[in-house]
Amino acid sequence: MKKFLWIGLSLLLMGFAVSSLKAEETKGTLQIKGSDTMVNLGQAWAEIFMEKYPDASVAVTGGGSGTGIAAILNGTCDIAQSSRDVKEKELEAARKKGFEIVQTQTGIDALAVIVHPANPVSKLTISQLSGIFTKKTEQWDSVGGSGNSILVLSRERNSGTHVYFLEHVVRKGNEKGPEEFAPSVLMMPSSQAIVEEVSQNPSAIGYVGMGYLTDTVKAVMVAKDEKSDYFPPTLEAAKNKQYPVARPLWILTPGQPQGLVKTFVDFMLSAEGQKIVQEMDFVPLR
Repeated sequence: MKKFLWIGLSLLLMGFAVSSLKAEETKGTLQIKGSDTMVNLGQAWAEIFMEKYPDASVAVTGGGSGTGIAAILNGTCDIAQSSRDVKEKELEAARKKGFEIVQTQTGIDALAVIVHPANPVSKLTISQLSGIFTKKTEQWDSVGGSGNSILVLSRERNSGTHVYFLEHVVRKGNEKGPEEFAPSVLMMPSSQAIVEEVSQNPSAIGYVGMGYLTDTVKAVMVAKDEKSDYFPPTLEAAKNKQYPVARPLWILTPGQPQGLVKTFVDFMLSAEGQKIVQEMDFVPLR
């Protein structure tokens, strides 16, 4: 009898321990900062997560991938969202502070090159885009449009979207290439600001995450070069690696996720979390 009582007491104590562990993993406050491309996705994750776990509070803010990574380094956020890879100098800065930045991919984004719906240009190569954003090409009639001067818009330099477009489009895939955005390119504070300007200006061109596409702008098809096929920025083309301007979407943590952070990361990677990725017009991992 004593043996059975001891086993029962042990199981009861184990139950309390599991409950305590569950509470630690589902209660508390999370601060998530970073990529403007991912901010709406992060907020969508947070809303559903807080419905599932009412004792959890998740705040999501943008500001750019660089802002999120800086917050991780400064210890002012729990998770950073980033639409670019972490740079070696950032990894080294974390090591000097005594931790490793852990990157976890949560989806795929296709950067859409957008023009005004009245613009007759519907397709461009990477080389043509590089010419436009370096201002070697200044008139629309040089790429099949009307004779207007091209107004070129970009995200600001702190943005992961800016860095990715610079390395993969402006520099045509050579990350250390000499090409730069022309000084006259307008650096915009957000993807939404680019959409708003392009929707009102028939001479404008810019780029945004696929999730920012609306009926007020037109996404052009893009080809790697003149000999390649042109593809639109769609889920299918990005998933099949046909669209040439696609990139991974990362979340970053200071070390391996634990507690509530791990619960949130697991949720993002779950079938439910990945369904939200697709609903927000990004490409899920599966």
